[in-house]
Amino acid sequence: MNDFTSGFWGLFVAVLTVVSIIGCGIFLRALSGKRVPGSSVETMGHVWDGDLEEYNNPLPKWWMWLFYITLAFGALYVVLYPGLGIGNGVFGWSSHGQYDAEQKKAAARFGPVFDKYAAMDMKAVAADPEAREIGQRLYLNYCAQCHASDARGSRGFPNLTDGDWLYGGEPEAIKTTILNGRQGMMPALAAALGAEGTKDVAHHVLSLSGKTHDALRAARGRELFAQNCAACHGPEGKGNAAMGAPNLTDNTWLYGGGESTIIETLTKGRNGHMPAWKEFLGEPKTHILAAYVWGLSNGAGK
Repeated sequence: MNDFTSGFWGLFVAVLTVVSIIGCGIFLRALSGKRVPGSSVETMGHVWDGDLEEYNNPLPKWWMWLFYITLAFGALYVVLYPGLGIGNGVFGWSSHGQYDAEQKKAAARFGPVFDKYAAMDMKAVAADPEAREIGQRLYLNYCAQCHASDARGSRGFPNLTDGDWLYGGEPEAIKTTILNGRQGMMPALAAALGAEGTKDVAHHVLSLSGKTHDALRAARGRELFAQNCAACHGPEGKGNAAMGAPNLTDNTWLYGGGESTIIETLTKGRNGHMPAWKEFLGEPKTHILAAYVWGLSNGAGK
């Protein structure tokens, strides 16, 4: 609340909060006056079933005091904590401060464990049962949302268990991917290829992995592939790990390997983003996580 970029809004919230608390107190006091003994009770004019009327009686004492206690609690809270929009309160509490304190406490407790594994070779870490258990928890917390809990991925999110890697499957390459993230980009080629050319290239791509294709279109698409696609995927379509260009001959597809999907990819292009975790996880945790991911496709621990 005290992070507003303009001082006006902090003051606005503070005044609104104080006025609301005082106003609620005044309103409560006005509705909790005592009725003079022997006087008639005013009715609200609402009648049900002939003789059931709504009377204008004061609030019950227990109910009234619950409201007063609530107002007192609210007033005390905005004094002790940063609830007014300005200032940090008497306790100086903030969510950032609490988070940092919890992080420091966790680092003091678990830091030595992470540091121990960070000094080990990643293949050795992948073979360690305790490290695998830690890595699995890290994976489920930070990676399963995209790659699924079984690490088999989904459309647009790579399968981490099959040994097919866009940027290389060695432990250090996986670690680099997690630390720095990846930005994969397939340009749209509709303007360069045209509708018929796009379909020809699609059939050539189908032929590279032995899928059913039109041989005539594939033959025409071979030259177009060499002109427009070979710079990234290589003349034989075997890909380029340095660029993250996929191998088109292994029948492993990130978005699907059917004719319509390949045509869609050629026409519209693709944009894949793997976020960087370096600042959030740090080197030691990433070391264990990368070892765990490497072990998923290399049988570590089985």
